Amino acid sequence: MQALLNSILFPTSDAIKFAIKGVLAMALALYVAMFFNLDRPYWALIGAIFLQMRPESGLVIEKGLYQIIGTVVGGAFGIFLLNNFSSQPTLAMSSLALWLGLNSGLSALVRRVNLVYAFAMAGMTASLVVLLVMVQPTQASSAMIFDIAQARVSEIIVGVVCAALVSTLIWPNKVSTVLRTNARTTINMTLDYLAVELDSNGSHDSRHQSIDGILESLAALNDDSSAVRFEGPHGPGRSRASNLLTNKTLSLLALIQIFGRLQRNHSELISPSMRAMMDDMHDTFGQMASAITFTETHRLAQALRRRQSQYANDAVNESALGLRLFKIAQELSAELIVIIKSYDALTSHRQPRLNAPRIKSHHDPLVGLATGLRSAVMFSVGAVLWLATGASAVLMMMILPVVFSIMMARFPLTLLTLALRRILIGVVIAVVLAVFYALPLLAQSSGDYELLILVLAGPYFIGLLCIANRATLPLGLGISIPFSIFVMPGPNMTRAFQIDSTVSNALAIFVGVSLLYWLFKLITGPSLHIMMHRLIKNTYQDLIDLPNRSKADMWFNARMGDRLLRIATYEKSMMESRNLIDLALTGLNLGHVSLHLHSLVRSRCGDNLENELHTLQQALAQGFVNSYHGQNTQVFDQAAQSFLKRLSNESFSEEQQELIRGSFERISMSLERSAQMITSQAT
Repeated sequence: MQALLNSILFPTSDAIKFAIKGVLAMALALYVAMFFNLDRPYWALIGAIFLQMRPESGLVIEKGLYQIIGTVVGGAFGIFLLNNFSSQPTLAMSSLALWLGLNSGLSALVRRVNLVYAFAMAGMTASLVVLLVMVQPTQASSAMIFDIAQARVSEIIVGVVCAALVSTLIWPNKVSTVLRTNARTTINMTLDYLAVELDSNGSHDSRHQSIDGILESLAALNDDSSAVRFEGPHGPGRSRASNLLTNKTLSLLALIQIFGRLQRNHSELISPSMRAMMDDMHDTFGQMASAITFTETHRLAQALRRRQSQYANDAVNESALGLRLFKIAQELSAELIVIIKSYDALTSHRQPRLNAPRIKSHHDPLVGLATGLRSAVMFSVGAVLWLATGASAVLMMMILPVVFSIMMARFPLTLLTLALRRILIGVVIAVVLAVFYALPLLAQSSGDYELLILVLAGPYFIGLLCIANRATLPLGLGISIPFSIFVMPGPNMTRAFQIDSTVSNALAIFVGVSLLYWLFKLITGPSLHIMMHRLIKNTYQDLIDLPNRSKADMWFNARMGDRLLRIATYEKSMMESRNLIDLALTGLNLGHVSLHLHSLVRSRCGDNLENELHTLQQALAQGFVNSYHGQNTQVFDQAAQSFLKRLSNESFSEEQQELIRGSFERISMSLERSAQMITSQAT
């Protein structure tokens, strides 16, 4: 409640600008909808409200395009359904439930947040078209079906276009600005984490707090990188730079693990030269995090790379492991320089030459099935009530809560239940505003557009102030969208002035959201242990497939990004220790190490050792899975020994053989340690 009062009574200047822009967008949407005599102009307002979640111009344009696509697809499906099942309500409702379940399930499988709105609009528009025709079955005809579908699609598109226009022209916020800020934050967090890993006094908790923050920041960067493409001629280049920065940051996380774990678990293997280099890296990372300009940061990184080469040249009697670690340190600096240059491309007009794939969403059919089932059950309950009673108010129970079920399926359960409770509070506030403020005033007015806007501006302004604050966003949605449904602004508001109709709609929405609350608790999807097992299994499969992929390192990073975030999130809910995210980071590093090995061997031997490399890769992947189960990892040790024997017959120098042997030693230590940690955790 304190957050609500702060949002309304003490808003920031940005929140006030956001609310003013939102009111203008809805006023414009209502005017255009009324000008074209659309049947239900308030759906244009709802379309505009959905576009207010993120006001940055690129995001608004991208979200608007997705909403329009979803609306058109949903309208087309609604027409198809009515042409075939308009005389069979049960079949029509069953087909619509399956359609909603399909859209909901697919929305759970995508990484891009704005794409979720396309699925939500496809479900909502189809529901609107079908239900508004089925309410009057005796009047149903091909012309009526088409007119209703056209009206619903037009209303939502009008709202989307008006909101996008206002957002772009009035106090425009650019997603590129947010992207630069997030990128700088990500780089600083990464540099701090690199320093923490190399700090002999660094704590386990501080390392994992840093990892969690970096992964969440990378996810936000990934979400915004697609929208920045819509911001002028430099947008596509900035999108590529953001993707490259995200991808290479994951490479850094993989590489720094090697030094941190060596220092914590096998400090006796660190030579004086290696210790001096690691201390230098620790100090330099701290200086880079404090640097203000790109030039200074880039200079520090270049200087560090030169010093690392000097440390390697000055090293005497280094072990195979030590030689390999000097190479890894130089690779780490090279990746860091690429990240810094990518950030420079975000802040300037330089176009990056390199490109990298976006982080790919982890597609788990079980999650999609649970999400789709939840939405289908939500709709089916309302459909059964409507078929049994014929009450038109039940239609609201079949539309709005289902849309919320699609939009919020990505949230963790604790956050989700809190959001739904706040939406319910918002619905209550919306009822009070509609019944005791808006409707009495509008009933006495002349119905002119100007008076309509004057009366509605206040409640919408309050709702938008709440939407502008992340903590009160669910309250804002609960106020703004139901308020539009209760008041039904337009030229003919006769039905809205019937208090029993307004209260019935309010009860239907309240009951629907309450039912959705319990459905989220009952249909929770696969357990965290099952999800974790499937994430590890997919990583195992990627490790096997990795050598056969083009641009394999970037492909693997893109696949592992969302996976790492999910593993970190699930593990925090499952247990206090964080051994599984350590193992996942080990898996990320194993992929990069294996690619270096394949590249080195193929450059020397061509295809002569393909069978041996394939066997070694399978053993590496199996050793990773064995570590997850806390089992013996000797399967990799045996394969590594066999490979080294075969390697001695090829044209490899003694130094190269020592580097490969050092890589195998480090991998073996990592797998064995991970298995021991997970075994001790289980006991």
